[in-house]
Amino acid sequence: AFVAEMQQKHGIAPLYLQCDITDVAALQDAIREAAEAHGPISMLVNNAANDARHSLQDYSVEDWDRGMAVNLRPHFFTAQAVAPGMKQLGGGAIINFSSISYMMGSAGYPGYATSKSAITGLTRSLARELGPDGIRVNSLMPGWVLTQKQLDQWATPEDLETHLGRQCLKEHLAPRDIVDATLFLASQASRMMTGQAMVVDGGVVVTG
Repeated sequence: AFVAEMQQKHGIAPLYLQCDITDVAALQDAIREAAEAHGPISMLVNNAANDARHSLQDYSVEDWDRGMAVNLRPHFFTAQAVAPGMKQLGGGAIINFSSISYMMGSAGYPGYATSKSAITGLTRSLARELGPDGIRVNSLMPGWVLTQKQLDQWATPEDLETHLGRQCLKEHLAPRDIVDATLFLASQASRMMTGQAMVVDGGVVVTG
C-alpha cells in the first residue's frame, strides 16, 4: 500500500524487499538485489529493533539470542555487505540506530539495552575501519518516540508525564524528529561527522 501511495504521489515506486533480518544470508541477498536495481548503496540506515519488555529472570538463552539477532547482528552484516560498494563510490554513510535506553539505566529490558550499547561500540569501530575509504559511520540515539506501537503497548499517561518531566523540551518526540536527524547524518551537512553518537531525545541525557 505504501509503495502504491508513493508511486501515485511522486511517480516513483520504492523498491520494497521483504526479508527476515535474522537470516543473514537472506539479508545480504536483499542488499545485493537493491544494489542491482539502483547501483552501489551509498547510504545505509540500520533501524531494525524490538524493544519488548523483559526482566532478568524471565529471559532465556533463546530469548537472548533472538534479541541479538534482531537488535544487533544485522547492523554488522549489512555494513559488511555495503562497504565494498561504498568504497567503489568513494564514500558513503552508515547510520546505526541505537537508543538512550542504556544511557538512562532503566529497568525492564536489560537484553535490549545491552544490544543498544553494543551498537555504539560497533559504530566507533567501523568508523575507524572504514574512514580511510570515505565511509562515515554514526549512531543515532532516539529518546522515547511516540510511534503507534509505543502508544498501543507501553505509553501510559503516568509514564508519559514522568518522561516528559525528564526532558528539557516539553514536547514528546514524534517519528518525524528522527527522520530529520537521519537525513542530516546521511547528507553532506554532516560530511565531517563520524564515529559519533547523536542524541535526539528532547534533552533527557547528555553526552560529551
